[in-house]
Amino acid sequence: MTSKHPISPIRSRRSARATSSAAGPRSADEDNNKRRTPGAPGTAVITKTKPQTKRPSLYRVLLLNDDYTPMEFVVHVLERFFNKDHEAAHQIMMHVHQHGIGECGVYTYEVAETKVTQVMDFSRKHQHPLQCVMEKK
Repeated sequence: MTSKHPISPIRSRRSARATSSAAGPRSADEDNNKRRTPGAPGTAVITKTKPQTKRPSLYRVLLLNDDYTPMEFVVHVLERFFNKDHEAAHQIMMHVHQHGIGECGVYTYEVAETKVTQVMDFSRKHQHPLQCVMEKK
């Protein structure tokens, strides 16, 4: 019996496996070597790239001394806006008083800018000329 359609040279995977196992057992090493052949069709190299992140620049928030702002107001500002305890706030205030300038903290740009604005607004609201600035560390 002949059919109108010729036999296709492409065999299904199942028939190919059955034929190859009938030809003889293959070792696992032979299978792995075929899979690892560079440039073989159907193979690809997958690499994971880790994004490089850079640490943000840090800024020092500084208080400047003046002859009019009361010491207790400076201590209050340090406790309120910089989360300092009373003793640390008093030490920073004395440093500002004796040296003319003192560091309140080190923050990223946005945080430092916000703290400077908060201190300046609070000082103006209470009619004190206290100056707060930031500088790159």
